[in-house]
Amino acid sequence: MKPQDILIVLKLLVAGWPGSYAALGQQLGMSASMAHAAVSRARQAGLLHPVEFVPHKLALAEFLVHGLKYVFPGQLGGLTRGLPTSHAAAPLNKLLGAAGQAELSVWPDPAGTRRGVALKPLYRSAPQAARADAKLYQWLALVDAVRTGRARERELACKIIGEKLGYVALRQSR
Repeated sequence: MKPQDILIVLKLLVAGWPGSYAALGQQLGMSASMAHAAVSRARQAGLLHPVEFVPHKLALAEFLVHGLKYVFPGQLGGLTRGLPTSHAAAPLNKLLGAAGQAELSVWPDPAGTRRGVALKPLYRSAPQAARADAKLYQWLALVDAVRTGRARERELACKIIGEKLGYVALRQSR
């Protein structure tokens, strides 16, 4: 797996299939061949349906909650201007309030409006894709909270991911 595979799966989750690999790649700042390869890898990993362009929600939830931080750990840097992510972006910033704002995480971006600790995005074009799609932005922020958040932030992000993907109900029924 590669980081762009997760970006592709999340985009398909929030927006569905756009009709072509070229359109999918354009929406996410990558080539059509990169989008095709990412879809193939995601299918092979069991995160996408083998024929349709539909994420397997339970498999995706399990990977995001339990595997993501080990496969794609977050890389923090110094203070910079950027686009808020993780606990500094929706939906976590509204739930954590001022307690979650002590040390903002941002994707480095010269056009960014906030100053905080630099967090390397999951994939280089993720910030641009997030600006164009608010739902994708929220998913990427949750993913970043799982990758780099403190225990409280990570736990809350995992809870939201589980609820959105139906994973919580499955875990409670066992």
